[in-house]
Amino acid sequence: MLDSFMVSRLIDLWLAEDIGACDLTCQVMIDADARGTFHMNAREPMTVAGIQVAASVFRHYDATLDVEVAVADGDRVAPGTRLLRVTGPARSVLTGERTALNIAQRLSGIATETARYVEVIAGTGARLIDTRKTTPGLRMLEKHAVVCGGGANHRLGLDGGVLIKDNHIAICGSIKAAVERARLRVPTLTKIEVECDRLDQVKEAAAAKADMILLDNMSLDDMREAVRFIDHRIPLEASGGVRLITIRAIAETGVDFISTSRITQAAPAVDIGLDEA
Repeated sequence: MLDSFMVSRLIDLWLAEDIGACDLTCQVMIDADARGTFHMNAREPMTVAGIQVAASVFRHYDATLDVEVAVADGDRVAPGTRLLRVTGPARSVLTGERTALNIAQRLSGIATETARYVEVIAGTGARLIDTRKTTPGLRMLEKHAVVCGGGANHRLGLDGGVLIKDNHIAICGSIKAAVERARLRVPTLTKIEVECDRLDQVKEAAAAKADMILLDNMSLDDMREAVRFIDHRIPLEASGGVRLITIRAIAETGVDFISTSRITQAAPAVDIGLDEA
């Protein structure tokens, strides 16, 4: 999921934002020839994501740094686990430290939160998927973190599929008209999904031959009725009101997918530190 060219462009922006004209503290406190070895360590249980990106931050700032990654994205690790080792000019290591830690903590936080949700619905047959509610500029990385945590991606962007919502339906006049209009114009391999908040809309979307139906903020009873009516003919996605304490009951209705923004928007950063070896 990660394109090295795009990651490199992001790292340029991150470092420029953090450094400004120079790392004043390192310039005045650390001799230019000082060297050191540092370990990036997990300080709590977590699912790792973005560790290669963090390593790239150090290499991007100073190509002479020797960076050795000790774990892989998707690994579940215990407190005290070494994530990477970086050796070289101390000024370079400490200048890149915060940027590298920020991205590793953010992405591993998303992966860790995603893994919690995935564990809760294990055995139900439902799959957890993300949304487009991501941090601007970080979507590719945050969606990668969701996959590291065991989830799956919905659309990566607006060009990734047609999702017909209430305003689209209102403009087109009906679900049937909206789906027919989309079917005539979309690329052959593109799926068409219709958002429904009532059971009569589910029936209309099915009759219109939508490729997927999103059950938006429906009650558990209505979700179960939608599952019975569709009877595996069309994949069903549930969304709205999805939290760690509600997702199991939603999954047990029989839906195929459950989407939530909480795994990206509300995931807390995990605790990772950079310590001198």
